[in-house]
Amino acid sequence: MRPSTLGIYGLAPGIRNTPVAKDCVTLPQYFARQGYFTAAFGKIFHDGSIPKNLQTNEFNVWGPAPGMPMPKAKLVQTPATMWMMDWGAFPADDREQPDWKTADNAIAQLQARPLDKPFFLAVGFRLPHVPCFASQKWFDLFPENQTVLPPVKGHDFERDGVPFFSWYLHWQVPEPRLSWLQQANQWRPLVRSYLASTTFMDSQIGRVLDALDASGEATNTVVVLWSDNGWHLGEKDMTGKCSLWERSTHVPLIFAGPGVARAAKCTQPIELLDIYPTLVELCCLPCRSGLEGHSLVRQLKNAEAQRPWPAITTHNVGNHAVRTDRWHYIRYANGAEELYDMQADPNEWTNLAAAPKNMKLIRDLAKWLPQVNLPPAPGSTERVLVRQNGVWLWEGKPIKMEELEQCERSFLLGSSSCQRRQRRLSRGRNCRLRFKIPGIEF
Repeated sequence: MRPSTLGIYGLAPGIRNTPVAKDCVTLPQYFARQGYFTAAFGKIFHDGSIPKNLQTNEFNVWGPAPGMPMPKAKLVQTPATMWMMDWGAFPADDREQPDWKTADNAIAQLQARPLDKPFFLAVGFRLPHVPCFASQKWFDLFPENQTVLPPVKGHDFERDGVPFFSWYLHWQVPEPRLSWLQQANQWRPLVRSYLASTTFMDSQIGRVLDALDASGEATNTVVVLWSDNGWHLGEKDMTGKCSLWERSTHVPLIFAGPGVARAAKCTQPIELLDIYPTLVELCCLPCRSGLEGHSLVRQLKNAEAQRPWPAITTHNVGNHAVRTDRWHYIRYANGAEELYDMQADPNEWTNLAAAPKNMKLIRDLAKWLPQVNLPPAPGSTERVLVRQNGVWLWEGKPIKMEELEQCERSFLLGSSSCQRRQRRLSRGRNCRLRFKIPGIEF
């Protein structure tokens, strides 16, 4: 079910603490009801979002979720002092990493699984995620002088033609902006850390797959690998995940096993919601009603099979993205829009939403926008954007324009780039004295 259907938009509350989702049948629960042994290890259901007294209702075995080891002091002094906002070569021994321990636990469970039941094993790796830590040997795979940085137009131009409301989706977050990374000479180190930590995590997937091979069940097991979100590394002047742009919403999704074509690649956009009905069909279980995703079995058998639905991503109430094989359409809660031709403009540098010739295209794409947009569930916290009494609130606090300018000045440390940005803000469409967004007054 979609965030807009459940009312869950932030890091809390968990599904069992919301009116709509408290009694829903999750994917592992459904498999357990069909006779499967189910177990989970690592970062599953976002760690503590399921109360401990209810965890055995979700899985037969809910294993440990090791936390990140931390150095005695931050390796990088970012503007945000929180300990997780860090990156670099750490720890020295891979065995200290939570993903190593999670792989260990998953391997042990494969070896100790009940032999009289089919099994459902959920393995939640933490990386890539802040802190972006990996031992030095993984950094050595990405020499600093060979590390390719993401394509950007430049700090002054990265958001040309983009509605100012886009800032609201990540108003005050701990992830540093591109401007700070450039000024502090930390852009390339962050990219290397992201690549190194991702590669280390890949090696742990390999350990689990080797154990599956050793179990003798590999040819009779469906394996699914996916990521929960993408990650900006400077694109659109930001790092992190809180956006509706391609860098944040495009993630890997890999199926392998019985009923899946070998070495095939499907380029059609799909949704992570589709995993649930797909696994139900692949495993020949009774159909489940009430699911908002669609089975991908046709595409897994034939990568050229057409899918009639686009992929939809939601970030807070009323902010949605619609992605087809060519077009990426974004509509914000205040009515602002973006439209990108992903074939001609994969970096999303040219917003085509204002072009009159695209009006019909936008109307057609907008038909897919969710019609249900529940307000945030009671107890919603962290990275939640709402409008109350005509005022936009980020995490419960009114958004103030001067906060963005203050952050910009502090991140850029008075650089010439900052001065250029201030001149740009004082003219044109982003001027806070003259620029108006429907339904909002500055």
